[in-house]
Amino acid sequence: MGVSILILTKNEEPNIGACIEALAGFDDIVVLDSLSGDQTREIARNLGARVVERPFDNWAAHQNWAMENIQFRNPWVFYLDADERMTPELRREIEGIAADPTRPEAAWFCGRRNFFMGKWIRHAMPPGMIMRFFRPERIRFERLVNPVPKVDGPVGYLTHMFDHHNFSKGLTEWFDKHNRYSLFEAMEGMKVLDSPAVLGGLFASDRFARRLALKELSFRMPFRPTLKFLWMYVLKRGFLDGRAGYVYCRLQAIYECMIVLKMREIQRHRRGLPT
Repeated sequence: MGVSILILTKNEEPNIGACIEALAGFDDIVVLDSLSGDQTREIARNLGARVVERPFDNWAAHQNWAMENIQFRNPWVFYLDADERMTPELRREIEGIAADPTRPEAAWFCGRRNFFMGKWIRHAMPPGMIMRFFRPERIRFERLVNPVPKVDGPVGYLTHMFDHHNFSKGLTEWFDKHNRYSLFEAMEGMKVLDSPAVLGGLFASDRFARRLALKELSFRMPFRPTLKFLWMYVLKRGFLDGRAGYVYCRLQAIYECMIVLKMREIQRHRRGLPT
């Protein structure tokens, strides 16, 4: 059994070529494009990818549509963004899993190396595990942004990682993107605040469940931007990443501040106060 690749794109002309070139040898590369206004689709087709078009609404709905409507040629799918790169070590690992029909897992979490200013941010942003390798008929996603997977079956954790160049289009694009993301996160945060606090997940045996519970707890904490910076720069030893690590931690704190302010704006709107 082989592995299909799913890449989500919108205006990824600077990235899509390198992303697909790093996937040489995969027999099924599908680009789900959100009506790009640049040459993303043309580049993808010229490099042998299948291109499917759909307007973007939110992350969970978009990914669930792909699971339900795209006919992948292989039973296993690995999902990438255009600014991410497959590595040879990871490829060998996932192909080995796909070739073994006795494996019970329905999906696998994978780590990623985040790069900024030409440097792997090893400490400030360690490779948190995210769901990227799965059987499409056994997975669905929830949340408007940074989707949470719901898997029908056991999950595993891959040993190797892919590379993430999330500043490949510059800081202006990063701020524009995170301005949009912060609104979605604020809306998800309000859902958490509207629900009773549940702390049991903090003690779950599964590391992803613990991470999700910690994220939900963070929505209830004061001074979140400052705490985010201290968590990344001090407790996670981001200072060992040098100047790139310091700037990266400051950017993450700014993003957290955007979420907090938008949550307060939603609260004021609910109370009929001026925003």
